[in-house]
Amino acid sequence: MVCERSDVFASSCAIARAFPIFSRRSTSSRRAEKKHVTVEFVIIGQDSSHLEAPELKCLSNAADGVRLAARIVDTPCNEMNTDHFLDEIKSVGTELGITPVIIRGEELKQRGFGGIYGVGKAAEHFPALAVLSHKPEGATQTIAWVGKGIVYDTGGLSIKGKTTMPGMKRDCGGAAAILGAFKATVKQGFKDNLHAVFCLAENAVGPLATRPDDIHTLYSGKTVEINNTDAEGRLVLADGVVYASKDLSADIILDMATLTGAQGISTGKYHAAVMTNNEQWEVACVHAGRSSGDLAHPLVYCPELHFSEFTSAMADMKNSVADRENAQSSCAGLFIGSHLGFDWPGVWVHVDIASPVHAGERATGFGVALLMALFGQASDDSMLNQVSPLGASTNVPEDQMERDCKRRRLV
Repeated sequence: MVCERSDVFASSCAIARAFPIFSRRSTSSRRAEKKHVTVEFVIIGQDSSHLEAPELKCLSNAADGVRLAARIVDTPCNEMNTDHFLDEIKSVGTELGITPVIIRGEELKQRGFGGIYGVGKAAEHFPALAVLSHKPEGATQTIAWVGKGIVYDTGGLSIKGKTTMPGMKRDCGGAAAILGAFKATVKQGFKDNLHAVFCLAENAVGPLATRPDDIHTLYSGKTVEINNTDAEGRLVLADGVVYASKDLSADIILDMATLTGAQGISTGKYHAAVMTNNEQWEVACVHAGRSSGDLAHPLVYCPELHFSEFTSAMADMKNSVADRENAQSSCAGLFIGSHLGFDWPGVWVHVDIASPVHAGERATGFGVALLMALFGQASDDSMLNQVSPLGASTNVPEDQMERDCKRRRLV
């Protein structure tokens, strides 16, 4: 790979995407020796010094994180149900010396997680909320990443059609990205408290399935009238972000999800859609997208005009909009934020990755590099410090950044 030093991190993650792990082709299972790929970087430009061993370790961990996320998303639900996903979480926890907290099945109902329980209660394998926590000495703030982990989405009783249901194994892309990013980030050393919260469920059809018109009480205490069982991701994430706020005392909460098909219309196939209550973090997400290769673009954040879409005569809100032509992706994000409260004093970031989570029939591992770059200022790793938009070392003049972007487009 021939590139400038500033592009090494993004390039390494891009290369990792080109070598997916999951395959059930009979020829691949018969192959005795696994392929070994060596990547050589040739650094050009003003700073053409060699990469040091710690930098190579960072690139290797990032690549492993991207490929882990892609493997989970590529794996079909008969091999990646909620039990299997929990095994993946436990495996990462064991590697990092962390014991996960797991709440599942009827305990979710008893403790008030009406969103996760309501979505997953009809499935053979129980829904779960799982948490991996990294709590180093000297931490000054608490960060929570909350991932949507719908291992399969039939749509529930508001069932999807025969052309829109295939590919719904990818509805766990947010949780998969957070698992891959958490593993890589903690391995590189992280100075602040970091919690990875996984909201796991299968949105199945069965006698116990949630019905349209049902009313559920979520972990926030707010009641939700279900008018579309295929708008399930926001229900599990609402429980997840409130848990992060109430139980983990998070100062910064980022949720990541394959939330809306409308995301692809809003920001396209290559850019995640970002919504946040903090303008500095909105700008930071865009810059982190450029430095990591996981591109991002803002959505409209205007709860005073859009949240009325969820008005219900029976409950605090409905779970799906009245007008599907009125900023669908923004409204879906606002539903999650409303359970934290629009006056919540912390930083809340919502990242919708529905389209960029895959390219054709393959998962991309999207989100891992974005998270590592966005929170790179809290890392012990110098390379992540450099790609972080919030770090002091990356104060690139705006005109220089614009020239760089134009130059890259031309090349």
